[in-house]
Amino acid sequence: MKKTKIFYWVVTILFAGFMAWTGIPGIRPEEQSIKFLHDGLGYPIYFIRFISVAKIVGSIAILIPGFNKIKEWAYAGLFFDLIGAFYSVNAVAGKFDPSSTFMFLPIAFGALSYYFWKKTSKAQINNNT
Repeated sequence: MKKTKIFYWVVTILFAGFMAWTGIPGIRPEEQSIKFLHDGLGYPIYFIRFISVAKIVGSIAILIPGFNKIKEWAYAGLFFDLIGAFYSVNAVAGKFDPSSTFMFLPIAFGALSYYFWKKTSKAQINNNT
C-alpha cells in the first residue's frame, strides 16, 4: 500500500504540475499564445483565459485530499483538455502531426494518477470497514 501511495503522489504531482504549467501562460496570453491558439487553431481569446484558469483549478483540485466528487470532475476536465488539444492540433494540420505525440506523456501521467487514486481510495474504504 505504501508503494501505491508513493506512485500516486509522484504521478499526480507530475500531472498536476504539467497542467498548471501549461495553464499559467494563458491567464494573460502573450502574442505567441494568441498567434497559435487564436490565429492558428481558431479559439477565441476569452476561451484561452477560461481554459487556462480551469486547468490551474483542476490541478489544485486533484492535489487536495478528499472532495472526491470535485476531484472526479477535475480529472475529467483535465482529460478533456488534453484530448481536445491533441485533436485540435491534428485536425488543423489535416493529418497526424508527429510533434503532438508528446501529449501521450501527460495523458499517461493523468491515467496513472487516476488509477492510483481510485486504488488508494478503495483501500482506505476497505480498511475503515
